[in-house]
Amino acid sequence: MLRLGKREFGTHEPVIMAIVNRTPDSFYDRGATFRDEPALARVERAVAEGAAIIDIGGVKAGPGEEVTAEEEARRTVGFVAEVRRRFPDVIISVDTWRAEVGRAVCEAGADLLNDAWGGVDPGLAEVAARYRVGLVCTHAGGAQPRTRPHRIEYDDVMADILDVTVALAERALALGVPRESIMIDPGHDFGKNTRHSLEATRRLDEMVATGWPVLVSLSNKDFVGETLDRPVKERVVGTLATTAVSAWLGARVYRVHEVAETRQVLEMVSAIAGHRSPAVARRGLV
Repeated sequence: MLRLGKREFGTHEPVIMAIVNRTPDSFYDRGATFRDEPALARVERAVAEGAAIIDIGGVKAGPGEEVTAEEEARRTVGFVAEVRRRFPDVIISVDTWRAEVGRAVCEAGADLLNDAWGGVDPGLAEVAARYRVGLVCTHAGGAQPRTRPHRIEYDDVMADILDVTVALAERALALGVPRESIMIDPGHDFGKNTRHSLEATRRLDEMVATGWPVLVSLSNKDFVGETLDRPVKERVVGTLATTAVSAWLGARVYRVHEVAETRQVLEMVSAIAGHRSPAVARRGLV
């Protein structure tokens, strides 16, 4: 079982996490949801299209101007409170690596802390335990926040992913984070080159076999762009193909920009796997 916020999800129930960036320089939307009203409209649309989780981020992942903890909190805390007020049943996630920001957003109503930088601040897991919220444990290859990998090597990238994410999950559990609210994430692009991310996708079933629910953040990332030689705005098809493979191999949660398209992919894969009936079944019957 996966339990986040007020909701529980069955073993074969895929979960969509919609990205809402509160940054002026995000790589994909270039600040489209930096202001409150466009961001709230994005939340409303994502929920209507089938997102169960809203993932709010106040710092872009890549290099750029410094964003202090105070500024990150300014961008996220009040917005979390407003999303909680307007959408009381939605699961609110915050993408942060800082414990002090984690505390502030939990006080404002967050249900999940999405630690994309692999526990670089060990206090974040302690915050998740204190507030009894969920935690995403990500492999980042030891990279520091907002840095890009350079000639990184692994003897076995999936072995490293498993060692790191399972250790982070077990530490979180020991601290008191509810087991059913802990997820592991291979961290596509984080501390990895394109071949590493492709291998992580190909071997995703090894993560699933650990028993921890697997979250994948694939949406329009560089490994998709390099594989197909496509710019950021032309990576949706590659992202959806990778989503289908990940779903077939057992991923549970999908962090995405395109909610409606992702939902169709996940429903189709679920039907092929025998976990979901067709929406209609008329062919050969009428």
